[in-house]
Amino acid sequence: MRGTSDTANASPAAKAARLKICHLTTVHSATDPRIFHKECRSLARAGFEVTVIGPHPQDDLRDSVRIRSLRREPSRLARMTRTVWRLFSEARSEGADLYHFHDPELIPVGLLLRARGKHVVYDIHEDLPKDVLSKPYLPKWSRAPISWAMNLVERLACGRFSGLVAVTPSIADRFQNINRRTVVVHNFPYTDELVQGATAIPWSSRRPAVTYVGGIMIQRAIKEMVAAMHLLPASLPATLELAGPEILTAEESAQLRKDAGWSRTQYHGFLNQPQTFDILRNVRAGLVLFHPEPNHLEAMPQKIFEYMGAGLPVIASDFPLWRRILGDAGCGIFVNPESPAEIAKAIEYVLTHPGEAEAMGRRGQAAVLERFNWRSESQKLVALYDEIGNRPCAA
Repeated sequence: MRGTSDTANASPAAKAARLKICHLTTVHSATDPRIFHKECRSLARAGFEVTVIGPHPQDDLRDSVRIRSLRREPSRLARMTRTVWRLFSEARSEGADLYHFHDPELIPVGLLLRARGKHVVYDIHEDLPKDVLSKPYLPKWSRAPISWAMNLVERLACGRFSGLVAVTPSIADRFQNINRRTVVVHNFPYTDELVQGATAIPWSSRRPAVTYVGGIMIQRAIKEMVAAMHLLPASLPATLELAGPEILTAEESAQLRKDAGWSRTQYHGFLNQPQTFDILRNVRAGLVLFHPEPNHLEAMPQKIFEYMGAGLPVIASDFPLWRRILGDAGCGIFVNPESPAEIAKAIEYVLTHPGEAEAMGRRGQAAVLERFNWRSESQKLVALYDEIGNRPCAA
């Protein structure tokens, strides 16, 4: 690795500062909450020199992390060809010691960088073979063979990489026997800004509203959530606050807005993290109602833990894993995500039982402060880098 002989007798902080890290993404924003706000900022604070290359309006420097911007392409095909090649060219010119990529479409880039003698880490956000089985843009007949092929590609490639970062234990289990440097780094939230802001607002000051934050998608029960709002009593002045990118066809979007429940829905569009947290601090429950598809059953969405950190009870799909997380913390209500009637009943309960709703929120917040927070996860990430780079852990 570059600089090894020159830094043999240097302090741990000096060694880390000379290790250049470059995060790569074509799918996510360069300021994505996991990539930038958690991983890159934590690594910069640990003393590494950190750059992220990804979609962003312009080159930038934030929180000691350098951003090199990529232009977003209008189509998926253009992104997976022109943008990927452009990113590879930018990555080569960066001359980093370790590259950390976040999208399956960048596996060829990772292999090319590895062939050039670079350390490469693959951050696996989704169970790709299961995810493919639910892709609405793929013909149903093609999903099983594509899933099989993606599983084969990942397994062949992942043995070549310097390390793997999995967002859930179930994803990590797929690779433990392929790459010994496989670690789970959960997508748990930072607690300071989220929890302090939430505790500053009395429960009685919160609006009679519930929220869903994330991709507006059929598979994440957007139709059922909106339909549930129409089933609430007319005397209950409730609203559904939506925030996130709309991932719907034009026909799906038009139909959603024709639903009677849309009159009780406020769509805020895509929000940055402070704006999102502002919504969480002013409502009385968070919704996470993924459909029971293969890639959802073992998922651990960031929004679950952000809702908990904001002191909100969570109305969630009745999945065994989510029942363990939220049920053990005493902060969840579980429903069939494909039943607007069950969703409406849960929303009505939360809004008409403020004392119990507030107590549930406090229990969830305590669990985030105790267990489900980013502090321990960042330490695992830095430890992986230290092992790969043979560098002592930076304070």
